[in-house]
Amino acid sequence: MERYKYKVVVISGGAAGIGREIAKAYGAEAASVVIADIDADGGEKTKDEILSCGGDCEFFRTDVGNEKDVISLMNFIGQKYGKIDVLINNAGIFDKINIQEMTLSRWQRVIDVNLTGPFLCSKYAIEHIKPSGGSIVNISSTRALMSEGDSEAYDASKAGLLGLTRSLAVSLSERRIRVNAVSPGWIETKGQELRIVDHLQHPAARVGIPSDVAGLCLFITSSEAGFITGANFVVDGGMTVKMIYES
Repeated sequence: MERYKYKVVVISGGAAGIGREIAKAYGAEAASVVIADIDADGGEKTKDEILSCGGDCEFFRTDVGNEKDVISLMNFIGQKYGKIDVLINNAGIFDKINIQEMTLSRWQRVIDVNLTGPFLCSKYAIEHIKPSGGSIVNISSTRALMSEGDSEAYDASKAGLLGLTRSLAVSLSERRIRVNAVSPGWIETKGQELRIVDHLQHPAARVGIPSDVAGLCLFITSSEAGFITGANFVVDGGMTVKMIYES
């Protein structure tokens, strides 16, 4: 299919994992894909994979928590493509540490990448989105809704991202820009060997894979989803609706 032919899709954090799968999915749909990531080796690898399949892709090294980097990214896109149709704010970092041991600088770095990054990318992408409209997707997490210990910075950043999503959906409505969030649960990205119980604890009877998220993004940003904005889509195999108590 070529649903995204002549569309420009920007994906932060596209160098690996879920972001790489999202980038490849849009590339397979004939989009012009721009990958923004601090990981140059990974970003170039994703770019090469898309190009090898006949797609169009550029990589631009970007620290999304750095305003100057984001401005440079958007200027590059404006000069090369002249527009942005879709922005996927996927870049994120996780730091598991006891709150008493977490320094302010470590806390701030997680917030900078996971929450300030989507704010900056959205802010500077807007001027490149045509009056006909566009779409922004923020990749949050089920940790915005439920938590394990020692993940305060990550959980707070992802919960904040849901608030940002709702606010942007209202603020950008006059520009015909739809803004939604996707909150993945356990998505296996590292190729580790999983136990049977890892799968069966999910009502869907399996752990998620990156294409579960990528496929949803393709739908949310398509014309078929034109009546959807300000929503959060949970992709977790049913785990957040499952009542779990130790017996």
